[in-house]
Amino acid sequence: MIDLEALRSLRAVAEEGSVVAAAAALGYTPSAVSQQVKRLERDTGLPMLERVGRGVVLSRAGAQLVEDGSRLLTDLESLESDLHRQAEQAAGHLRLGTFSTATRGLVAPALAALATSEPLLRVTLTELEPWDAIAHVATGRQDAAVVHAWGDVALDVPEHLERTVVMRERADLVVRPDHPFAARESVTAHDLVGVTWVATPEGTICRQWLSRMYDGTGARPRVAHVAGEFDSHLALVAAGLGVSLVPRLGRSDLAAVPGGPLVAVPVVEPVPTRTVSFVSRRSMAGSPAVTALREALSRG
Repeated sequence: MIDLEALRSLRAVAEEGSVVAAAAALGYTPSAVSQQVKRLERDTGLPMLERVGRGVVLSRAGAQLVEDGSRLLTDLESLESDLHRQAEQAAGHLRLGTFSTATRGLVAPALAALATSEPLLRVTLTELEPWDAIAHVATGRQDAAVVHAWGDVALDVPEHLERTVVMRERADLVVRPDHPFAARESVTAHDLVGVTWVATPEGTICRQWLSRMYDGTGARPRVAHVAGEFDSHLALVAAGLGVSLVPRLGRSDLAAVPGGPLVAVPVVEPVPTRTVSFVSRRSMAGSPAVTALREALSRG
């Protein structure tokens, strides 16, 4: 009989490309994943992995088992969701992908409420970029995700996933009180040509939006400082080292920023608006746990 946990481990090796990466994704040790794969080899009498150089790839039997077994795991996931739905019980463990500002301003309050209303449900978090979070949900490494998309920045969601909008929000230009824009009612992208920016790293969806915001201005944003966390952005702005485009979700009190206070100025033409969505697999549509989590986030 094929062990389902061992099958999940083999699928993770296929998705992550190595035993070590699979172990990190599953929260196991590499030794535990190796033992799971060896269990499959004992149960089937066939090799699951082949060594190539210093790494491993799936054998023909291993690749077939992952392909066919993934459908089995999806069917079992649907069965488990239906059983919990019939029992009207939100229970078990959900792995949630999210992003930093959502963690502070949306997810943390929702999970605090769920801890009281659904004591049998456990949720663990991993912060990821939106496209990584969607890929993790699509392949079963996460059960659900909170993702965001700015303006017309594309965020493709595979057909076997469901996407529900939980909120819409915008970002403001954050400056020091002595900045020339501090007294303005609003600013446009054309006004921002030539300013010195504090921005998120290249490749992040927020950085992509900042670049697209300049479309039609004949210029590109002049980025002097790069930081992943918006709290770091605020500290750099307070130090007079630039300006930043900061989402309202999870933003610190600008009056209490060390070195502040700071001023938030609305941006128009274009308005930096983002959609925050909840993504999960359709095979878990009947899960009371997924429903409870989605509803808690929507209430936030």
